[in-house]
Amino acid sequence: MSEQRALIVDDEPDIRELLEITLGRMGLETRSAADLAEAHALLGDGTYDICLTDMRLPDGNGIDLVRHITTEHPELPVAMITAHGSMDAAIEALKAGAFDFVSKPVDLAQLRNLVDQALKLQPMAGEGEPARDDDDTQLVGNSGAMQRLRKQVAKLARSQAPIYIYGESGSGKEVVARGIHAQGPRSVGPFVPVNCGAIPSELMESEFFGHKKGSFTGAVGDKEGLFQAANGGTLFLDEVADLPLPMQVKLLRAIQEKAVRPLGSQQEISIDVRILSATHKDLARLVELGDFRQDLYYRINVIELRVPPLRERQEDIELFASRILDRMAQEWETPAPRISPDALAALRGYAFPGNVRELENILERAYTLCEDDCIEVDDLHFNPAAAQPVPATTTSMDAIDRDEA
Repeated sequence: MSEQRALIVDDEPDIRELLEITLGRMGLETRSAADLAEAHALLGDGTYDICLTDMRLPDGNGIDLVRHITTEHPELPVAMITAHGSMDAAIEALKAGAFDFVSKPVDLAQLRNLVDQALKLQPMAGEGEPARDDDDTQLVGNSGAMQRLRKQVAKLARSQAPIYIYGESGSGKEVVARGIHAQGPRSVGPFVPVNCGAIPSELMESEFFGHKKGSFTGAVGDKEGLFQAANGGTLFLDEVADLPLPMQVKLLRAIQEKAVRPLGSQQEISIDVRILSATHKDLARLVELGDFRQDLYYRINVIELRVPPLRERQEDIELFASRILDRMAQEWETPAPRISPDALAALRGYAFPGNVRELENILERAYTLCEDDCIEVDDLHFNPAAAQPVPATTTSMDAIDRDEA
């Protein structure tokens, strides 16, 4: 097996030497450039498995190199080295396509972890390629909307950028989050979903960060928090809009510092998690109203990903229905029913305000009521005129795709 190679771009000789030694001890062959011109020459002269670039270079900005690599060498993960506390620059790099970032002075443990994650990336799958049939992270459907969503998920899985997934209730936001996790380098780590609206406010800090024995009444032992449980993997913050403002402050600090302090402890614990968040609410509107912190919004909303409602993928309804009924038949150990042409037409003409979750409920009820193992229109028990489609909105990820077209 050939030795893996790293490209280091930094105009400070001391930094270049530190990175060369660190990566060399990890078994990587390194090449170094002091500016953009040298970096472009080295990129044209060979292949690399990871690139580390400084933000400020004598002949330009490292962001320009990130954009060049993302366009011309999409298989190459590139990480940005930013000045300490320069979170805006880090976010700009992630939006430009950087895999991740590390701040100066470089924390070598964090750097080694970043490199390990980047080297675990698999070659990009074909555009619109569906997941395996036995994969519970699969995005079902062959419609244009679903093919595009699968392409976006595959692209975002190769980054460590925080992703904000939004869509209507029941549209499959958690399935999308699981897909991003499963296709990325963190797939071997845990995926920890948490419904932010289901945790009592007085227990929230303990749930997220953990606590030490005796830190409060009822703390009869040490407890690991959700951040620790997700270490090395992905923390999915579902219904993130439901977080109370005091918790938003603490969450922001944990994300920025990559460390948490359990209740009752004097020591911070370093954590390595990727943050995915989701809500069906208008988070930007909540920021305007003062119900959601703007700084946290920008930190978790580096890239937006919209999950289309079921009414925008009506050609997939038959496939959805077939899979749902097959699963139910397997669980109930009964034959799977057929759907009559009229019932299928009625399903395709319905706007599904409750999306996939509503389709599941409708089919479960129809499965129970139908005669002769055939679901008819009367078994569906809905009024097709009861819900009207609403216009779709445009997302940042959609804009990115149009720019690349």
